Amino acid sequence: MPEENKILPVNADTFYKSCTQCPRNCSCNRQISTAGFCHESQQVRIASACLHFGEEPLVTVHGGSGAIFFTGCTLHCAFCQNYQIAQQGMGQAVSMEDFVEICRKLQDAGAENINLITASHIIPQLAQYLKAARNSGITIPFCWNSSGYEKVEMLELLKGLVTIWLPDFKTLSSSLAKQLFAAENYPDTAKKAVSWMIKNSPMEITEVNKNGIIKEKMLSGVIIRHLFLPGRFEETAETLGWLKENADSKACISLMSQYTPVPFKGSQKELEQRKKALNSIENRLVSQSEEQDLQDLIEAYDFEYLFYQELTSDTDWLPDFSRVQPFSNKLAKPVWHWKDGFCKKINIQIK
Repeated sequence: MPEENKILPVNADTFYKSCTQCPRNCSCNRQISTAGFCHESQQVRIASACLHFGEEPLVTVHGGSGAIFFTGCTLHCAFCQNYQIAQQGMGQAVSMEDFVEICRKLQDAGAENINLITASHIIPQLAQYLKAARNSGITIPFCWNSSGYEKVEMLELLKGLVTIWLPDFKTLSSSLAKQLFAAENYPDTAKKAVSWMIKNSPMEITEVNKNGIIKEKMLSGVIIRHLFLPGRFEETAETLGWLKENADSKACISLMSQYTPVPFKGSQKELEQRKKALNSIENRLVSQSEEQDLQDLIEAYDFEYLFYQELTSDTDWLPDFSRVQPFSNKLAKPVWHWKDGFCKKINIQIK
């Protein structure tokens, strides 16, 4: 086996015994505890794996993105739609062999890529899993889908493994970041992470023909997502201004207007904390007038490559990870679930 492809053991003493993997620098011993902000040990835990058709066209293409939803998160946004797995621990530990088999099932089902969703807290361990998957015959690209709140030195561990990056770029406001996800240093951290991704993964897009239908497919590159927060137009204008200056023509921009109040279920303490954090924005659907303002803004900035998610009042896309099918049937085709393992039937028709 070539030296660069050898699966080397993770030095848990370095990365987990006094964990400073993410910018919060908890310094807790994750070998024996879940006391850190992410509430996770050094185990790799997963809640769901599916063919997902709700991502950007460059990653869904024809077959859908092979989405793997990891348990835990370093950010804990007050409006998080995946709060069941990101904040409340829903999921199951998987071995390296389990992970490789999940990737294989997704690839065999026609996935265009393996979409690693919210795994910033387990990068050292997961990097070894990705190497094992490559060595076992997984050939489709790995896609890193994250909040953007991660250290560059940790992203370096994914270099040569991940070629597609889907980071959020949530805000340039330190005060808003502090209120919504208790991370005042988010803006500076996300700038560095996104800039590293752009530098290390130049855009490579090809065309794929299936049954006479030609679609573009990303093999390498960065898609930077920004979610517009109701009542916070100035923050979005400022964020897009930074992206215009630092990412235009080097990465794709994805502007989303899907903000939706999430019907949280949790303890009274959790509900009170979320309510207090959400007071910093208007916790409602985006209005028609706001959407027009966003349309005018992106026209003024004139990005070379930008996706825009049109306004909708449909909330059927909100997931419930307690179900084997967390999404609507039009959005996803389940392959694996934390309660039941591999799904017996994955022939749901996507229209």
